[in-house]
Amino acid sequence: MLRPSAVALLLISTASAADWPGFRGPTGQGVSEDTAPTKWSDKDGIAWSATVPGAGWSSPVVANGKVFVTTATNGGKTCRVLAFDAKSGKPLWDTPVHEQPAKRMEARNSPATPTPAADADRVYAAFNDGTLAAVNVSDGKVAWTNTDYPYYSQHGLGNSPVRYADLLIMTYDGSSEGPDKKVGWQTPWENAAIVALDAATGKQKWKASRGKSRIAHATPLVVTHDKKDVLVSPAGDVIQGFDPKTGERLWSVPAEGEGLVPSPSAGDGLAFVTPGFGKPALRAVKLDGSHEVAWQSTKYVSMMPSMLYHAGRLFVVTDKGLAAYLDAKTGKAVWEEKLPAAFSASSVLAGGHLYAVADTGETFVLKAADTYELVARNKLGEPAQATPAVADGRLYLRTKTKLWCVSGK
Repeated sequence: MLRPSAVALLLISTASAADWPGFRGPTGQGVSEDTAPTKWSDKDGIAWSATVPGAGWSSPVVANGKVFVTTATNGGKTCRVLAFDAKSGKPLWDTPVHEQPAKRMEARNSPATPTPAADADRVYAAFNDGTLAAVNVSDGKVAWTNTDYPYYSQHGLGNSPVRYADLLIMTYDGSSEGPDKKVGWQTPWENAAIVALDAATGKQKWKASRGKSRIAHATPLVVTHDKKDVLVSPAGDVIQGFDPKTGERLWSVPAEGEGLVPSPSAGDGLAFVTPGFGKPALRAVKLDGSHEVAWQSTKYVSMMPSMLYHAGRLFVVTDKGLAAYLDAKTGKAVWEEKLPAAFSASSVLAGGHLYAVADTGETFVLKAADTYELVARNKLGEPAQATPAVADGRLYLRTKTKLWCVSGK
């Protein structure tokens, strides 16, 4: 059911170029042109910290001087969107947007895992039951909610909405809630869909089908190839490209696996994807629709954190802590190093440094260079699974109960 308000919305995203308006930032690939601090602790280098109630592993996003996160209170049922002043950490508003039923999820998941997306006027959030909501940035009032796409997955919902042109795009790669829970999870089915809503009203603009696929949690990525925008969207058993304006499926590459978590990265005419559990491999797929795999590796396979492409290099940190800097065109390692931790969050790059947040809440800062160099190890004393945000020379980190602004000063 759709509940719109009378508030209008500009049909373009007008967040500042210095903002971090969605999952993995302005490019969707975890790369910022800004710089960020490299050394801090829970007592030093912190501009502010704020307590976040409830449970949620959504990452912070930054737009127009505000930081937004989602959470779920009341045992995961009450879905909320929170706003803080980016400079001071002052709470601005805390809006309940939806009451969701308790549904199954993996222990590492949460009832508010999807990272919101923001533009100049609204912040858009998704929750474990598939509900989407838009909240006014200025006053925290709900603009619309959409409950037309009820979602169930043996793992819970993990992917995030994507803001593109006048659209809000969301993938629904779930599994059956019926008596045979293996359908859509272990057994391919045809119920997976990609949905695009009008960002102004929350009404459906298009809905695309994958064909046969299995469960996945990867946030899609819009890239420009051969002067055309392509929505690169992997799921269980497939890596696919869609026209983001219409939902037309442009190409589909088979890739056996299920439970896919890492979001794709792209560069040099290639999309870099890990298809999930089953026969895991890091694959570089050509974006020209030729269905060709340029190269693949069974060694540098991340099952949780997303890869990061920048300037001809592909940075990988696996969930077990193997860090590698690869030549993106060939897949050959420039260097590799074992980090002493486990990882769920995706890494980010800013100011020539790579930031990898471990499940313990410790951030490893590495040089983005062809020689391995560990710059710092920074502890905050709480578990973390959220991807950092970089904006205005600051780093925003979410741990189990807190939101931190790291200024380095």
